[in-house]
Amino acid sequence: MGDYVVVLEAPIIVKDVETNEDAVNVAVSKVTRALNRENLDFVRVELGYSQCPVCGAHFESAFVIGNVGLVGMYLTLKVFNAQSIEHAERIAKAVVGKALKKVPLKVFEIRELKNSEEGNGINLE
Repeated sequence: MGDYVVVLEAPIIVKDVETNEDAVNVAVSKVTRALNRENLDFVRVELGYSQCPVCGAHFESAFVIGNVGLVGMYLTLKVFNAQSIEHAERIAKAVVGKALKKVPLKVFEIRELKNSEEGNGINLE
């Protein structure tokens, strides 16, 4: 059994926004509200970053076209007592997917926790 930190990537669509900043604020609020409704306050919500294919520079993953925004978010949570990396991935997707229905979730990163890293998360016992 292992303990893991799982980072999921989620595209969030928001409507009636005019700027990237508005889109980010609305998306963070929308995701946080959905997670809190399911008592998932241990999931950390962060703005995603994309890389320019030409110059390689990183920029915020927020795009607004015609008052509709697409915001890339990173959702980070700890999964305890998972049988494998794949098991931790399935657990994280199931837990977050319960709150964010119809939002496709993709694993961005999974890493094993060291003994000194503890905190809130999903514990399978």
